[in-house]
Amino acid sequence: AARALDSLDAAVDLALDHAGASLVVAAPLGLGKPHRLLNALYRRIAADPARSMRISTALSLTPPSASSDLERRFLKPFAERHFGADFESLAWVTAQRANALPNNIQVEEFYLQSGALLNARSAQRSYTSINYTHVARAMASRGVNLIVQLVAGDPESGRLSLSCNPDVTLDLLDEIARRGLPRPMLIAEVHPDLPFMDGDAAVEREFFDAVLTLPNQAPKLFALPHQPVSDVEYAIGFYASTLVRDGGTLQIGIGALCDALSHALRLRHTRNPEYRALLEVIAPELHRSALHSAWGGLGEFASGLFGASEMITDGFMHLVECGVIKRRVINDVALMRRVVEGVASDCDLAKVEHEGQYLQAAFFLGSSDFYRWLRELPRGKRAAIGMTRVSAINQLYGGRETLDSLQRRDARFFNTCMMATLLGAVASDALEDGRVVSGVGGQYNFVAMAHALEEGRSVLMCRSTREDGGGLSSNILWNYGHTTIPRHLRDIVITEYGIADLRDHSDEDCVKSMLAITDARFIDALAERAKKSGKLALDFYLPESWRENTPERLSARLRPYRQTGLLPAYPLGSDFTEVEQRLVRALGWLRTRTRTRWARLRLIAQALTSGGARDHEALQRMALSAPNGISERITARLVAMALRQSAQETI
Repeated sequence: AARALDSLDAAVDLALDHAGASLVVAAPLGLGKPHRLLNALYRRIAADPARSMRISTALSLTPPSASSDLERRFLKPFAERHFGADFESLAWVTAQRANALPNNIQVEEFYLQSGALLNARSAQRSYTSINYTHVARAMASRGVNLIVQLVAGDPESGRLSLSCNPDVTLDLLDEIARRGLPRPMLIAEVHPDLPFMDGDAAVEREFFDAVLTLPNQAPKLFALPHQPVSDVEYAIGFYASTLVRDGGTLQIGIGALCDALSHALRLRHTRNPEYRALLEVIAPELHRSALHSAWGGLGEFASGLFGASEMITDGFMHLVECGVIKRRVINDVALMRRVVEGVASDCDLAKVEHEGQYLQAAFFLGSSDFYRWLRELPRGKRAAIGMTRVSAINQLYGGRETLDSLQRRDARFFNTCMMATLLGAVASDALEDGRVVSGVGGQYNFVAMAHALEEGRSVLMCRSTREDGGGLSSNILWNYGHTTIPRHLRDIVITEYGIADLRDHSDEDCVKSMLAITDARFIDALAERAKKSGKLALDFYLPESWRENTPERLSARLRPYRQTGLLPAYPLGSDFTEVEQRLVRALGWLRTRTRTRWARLRLIAQALTSGGARDHEALQRMALSAPNGISERITARLVAMALRQSAQETI
């Protein structure tokens, strides 16, 4: 029987008695980490040089930190409200950021919180670059002797659920057993707000060696605040939405691009005439008759989609609620074949409807509203969400090829990338100098799967430009010193300026397709580079329509729909108050105009000499309504001007 624990000290003592002097801990990706237990282990080991601890995990979630006084004024009240005053950040992340990780503690991650540890030397050295499906193999080879996990409990049955993270735990235990290695100790910490998920995620209490239930109130679950969706992201999302076939399969990730895609799919289904009108504005050049017969469609989702995604988040919640995600599958090859071939009996169809699943995933992460939605779903509808091991989601091999091929018909796998080359290679996880921004995760898995599935397509979404170092750079490049997806797996790339279909195309056609979706300010230099390398004919002439790829033209097209509310800043909801939403817009406006010292000085001079109405609510929220001293008065003037200017730009 699992040992019942009610204190952190007791759990740490038990783990150390089992592991001895060298603790090798495996902890789930993201939400499934028991922060309080992991921090208690960290503190005990850090204080005892005779012991050591190695932690294998991924995505150590940490609330955002401020890098300036202005950010601190905004973030501190929001973080206290949103994450809770008692939320415990992981101690090793704080130490890594300060480059102060104790010598007897090593942290190895295969996926980093995006951009958070670029300058953390130990995190960069210990990062492991592997596909998500290979994580269990890697962890088993480390000699894991302790697995810790946050779980949900079912008071009625007494069972526990791996809930948000059955992804690696199940595969890891199987891999350890396959190698004949000792089974590690498993300690669960029960969180009262974690949704209980059935199916593969549900286990008997005895699955764990010990179950920790702390008597004090549990901190809030880590919830990701939605970011505002820009014109660029909306354009990409609407282009992407045209590639989805009714009756098909959907995989999406997280972030503003995926929020935009989810909103576009919802509009396509629930407000189809307005969706079509908006698409006509965003993409007047789209040859829809050819495009949609080959790729997707513009109509409502009569049959609906099946979700087969590495992760599920708020976007899937909204798509389930509006009736886009509803096509059910069942883990029965013969029955699925009859369904696909259209010869299923009424009894077959009733079984699929009663026992089937409309959504399968390896882990979930999202907003507080999303967690509440999962908890409050009727048991039967929640059971139709299959949380399972990552090996069952992110790959076709392993005995599931036939079943997955039948279930995942017309699959569309949408992922985000940082940069793409004219020849179709993509960088998504790291910079040219080798520093890791995030990780490979499952992106390569889904790209390869798209090529393996009949009628499957991989779609990589990429903003065409970025601002860095005080200047503007193109995210469409001739070449880059790091590659996540090689060009031989090139498929579909989308920017805010269109869709580039690269699959099975020659290098020259690939270059032309990528140039067509490049920001006009960079197109000439890129075309010349391609010509010099012999990949583009010397007499090739750039069409004038490609020179219309400008942010000003895009914003002008979308402005009327922004004003009518069809394209809201936060399409899937916001954790910010109305005042904070105005501040987010204003602070973004300031950030883009103060990239360099001279730009900041010019803006300060403009702010000190400008007049106009003041947003007193917003200034009060920033503790700038009664500025004290010269520095605060300058800051207050800058914020007041940014509030006015950003408000005018949305009208």
